[in-house]
Amino acid sequence: MAGFFSKLMGKAGSATEPTPGASAPSFDTVVPGSTDPFDADLGQATEGQQVIYQVASVLMLYPDTEIQALIPELRQLAQEVGETPLVEAIDDVAHWYESAPMEDVAASYVQEYDLSRRHSFHLSYWTEGDTRRRGEALTRFKKMYRDSGMVTNLHGELPDYLPLVLEFTALVDSRAGRASLQAYRPSLELLRLALRDDNLAFHKLVECICDSLPGESPQTAQEIQKLARATPPAESVGLDPTDPRLLPLLQPAPVPSSLTEVSTRS
Repeated sequence: MAGFFSKLMGKAGSATEPTPGASAPSFDTVVPGSTDPFDADLGQATEGQQVIYQVASVLMLYPDTEIQALIPELRQLAQEVGETPLVEAIDDVAHWYESAPMEDVAASYVQEYDLSRRHSFHLSYWTEGDTRRRGEALTRFKKMYRDSGMVTNLHGELPDYLPLVLEFTALVDSRAGRASLQAYRPSLELLRLALRDDNLAFHKLVECICDSLPGESPQTAQEIQKLARATPPAESVGLDPTDPRLLPLLQPAPVPSSLTEVSTRS
């Protein structure tokens, strides 16, 4: 398993060996004495969950021929760990790659995921929008990477970029990564609904991610709203206050300004 991940991402030795996770806790399970949802203890990822996170982190990147060439191996890996829904999700992405020339596939990716806010892969955007409060959320992700002791290359992305969070969860610290995914569960669920409603290829991938976390997935935006416990953002920039992407979230605890930067590899 670790050997395949190292070959896939060029991170030899960074994969962690997963252990069976804890029995499904509630959405708000946190370490005793802590109010920070990033401190939730959901257990480490199982082998199947680790595969879900790594496969999704690869397939949700900007499409190119190298990723397309990996799809048969990713499908085989999903089959080996018995993740049938993930096999189906991979097949959807494979069909998308095969539906048009690569330049057209890449252009559709840019349109749907880079230019369209409706399918943003940045977790805090769904909840904080373009508000000042978002900086605090991004800092919390940076702190998670810093606390892992690993040098994190953001590749020019914000630290809440979903493929990056998934890669960290699969290869570095599945316990911390799963806690961050669960903390931003409303974002994942809203993305899942948007992808489903627009019949896009990544829908089942995000569904697999949601299903790997504790608690049943809500079926409507109104139900997703109930997952959040904090007050709405005090300020919005360029978004209507009723926009579902401004859904109130379990707010990460503030961290010192000295932790606002994460080391990056050149």
